[in-house]
Amino acid sequence: MLRLTKKLIFAIDAVVDIAYNAAETPVQSKEIAQRQGIPRRYLEQVLQNLVKAEILSGVRGPRGGYRLSRERRRISLGEITRIVDQMEGTTDPLEEPVGSELGRAVLHPIWLELQETAMKQLDEVSIEDLCTRARAAGVQCNASELFDFMI
Repeated sequence: MLRLTKKLIFAIDAVVDIAYNAAETPVQSKEIAQRQGIPRRYLEQVLQNLVKAEILSGVRGPRGGYRLSRERRRISLGEITRIVDQMEGTTDPLEEPVGSELGRAVLHPIWLELQETAMKQLDEVSIEDLCTRARAAGVQCNASELFDFMI
């Protein structure tokens, strides 16, 4: 189910921040929190789930932090949206249609079509696309060189 929540916005902001500010050293969560204005208690939870989903890789230690686990062109907004949706753990009201016959026969299919269309569009937007838009908009980047991900 597609819902625009704070957690989803934080997750996308964090992944784009890591991609946009990638350098030889991993991006630390405190840097992301400062740049994006995300409370660290929300950010750490989101980052750990993105590591489990293999969007990010975590690097331990005093200079540890986070990196993309694959090329930014291979990570889509749709994938991040699905991961955050699983984190939320709420049921999708569209899975079990309730209400009137009119709602089930007319409105329910429209909501399903809209959701499917939105997810297809989110699947077509990559983190690379968002980094390109950030560069075009003149958003300041802390990395001296462009790094994608490290093996």
